[in-house]
Amino acid sequence: MTHEQSRQERAFETLAIHAGNTADPLTGAVVPPIYQVSTYKQDGVGGLRGGYEYSRSANPTRTALEENLAALEGGRRGLAFASGLAAEDCLLRTLLSPGDHVVIPNDAYGGTFRLFAKVVSRWGVEWSVADTSDPASVRAALTPRTKVVWVETPSNPLLGITDITAVAGIAHAAGAKLVVDNTFASPYLQQPIALGADVVVHSTTKYMGGHSDVVGGALITDDADLADELVFHQNAMGAVAGPFDAWLVLRGIKTLAVRMDRHSENATRVADMLTAHPAVAQVFYPGLPEHAGHEVAAKQMKAFGGMVSFRVKGGEEAAVEVCNRAQLFTLGESLGGVESLIEHPGRMTHASVAGSALEVPADLVRLSVGIESGDDLLADLKQALG
Repeated sequence: MTHEQSRQERAFETLAIHAGNTADPLTGAVVPPIYQVSTYKQDGVGGLRGGYEYSRSANPTRTALEENLAALEGGRRGLAFASGLAAEDCLLRTLLSPGDHVVIPNDAYGGTFRLFAKVVSRWGVEWSVADTSDPASVRAALTPRTKVVWVETPSNPLLGITDITAVAGIAHAAGAKLVVDNTFASPYLQQPIALGADVVVHSTTKYMGGHSDVVGGALITDDADLADELVFHQNAMGAVAGPFDAWLVLRGIKTLAVRMDRHSENATRVADMLTAHPAVAQVFYPGLPEHAGHEVAAKQMKAFGGMVSFRVKGGEEAAVEVCNRAQLFTLGESLGGVESLIEHPGRMTHASVAGSALEVPADLVRLSVGIESGDDLLADLKQALG
């Protein structure tokens, strides 16, 4: 058995700590250094040390993160970007040309929708909306020009679940690539490449970083040719993760497994409490047996994650008041940090989808359930609900 084979057979928790994290050869430092450098001395013209010449093209700290990302998602290559949207932009401009068509979900992050509707469409790329939780809806949305099927599972903000294997089969039969945004689940809970996805997208700002102190994005693929194309575009377009940001994400990933266990545990308690609360009309959490995607989620996820959304019986203003009354849950955008967050998607993260097929309910509240005491989180939500 080779060293590479033994590394790939190690458990996720081990890979999260060790993949890409080689001890510094100069000092033996167990944490990869932050190579805060723009250029590198060459040993004669074209004589590159380790392949490094300019930090937009490659940087040792970013390389460590990219190796780690590939190992965790079971891909050949990982690429780290300045933000999740930078990663998406690079991917779309690599895969698509004017005249191509994309199928996007009817429940997706507002920034992703904005990228398709306001940016990529101006480049001559068309898109259609499908309920990706229903494979028949995806099949019906395909056209002869479809090059990409885009999926979020769990989705943002309604926690919809898509059967990755089923949709991969539909996309591939049509000659399209399947892209899965795995941000909500993280690679600890779900590994889309093993289920048939061609590319995995992450906002590493969220669970991968885990501490609300860094913005970043990632792409991972197991397709060697596509990986080469993505690397070319990453360098040509230049929206790369800086070395300190890469270092922060790499640090966050080391505790990803233990954090996701606690996020999932707390979110399950929160979802159960909300389901029984008289002020709540509906709860969206794939861990609930009554959730439409519960069986699929149980099949393709290790646990159900830390995101919970719910509708308030009193309508939009009541939902806004719940957000305003929360104390331990911080009112703010983003998600996936150790601290709990609360927000009103219609007026905050998903304002860009207003009036579209992706418009979210006005009475919806989204929670990013942190790793604080579950008892304290339940008490805060109860007082916020009144």
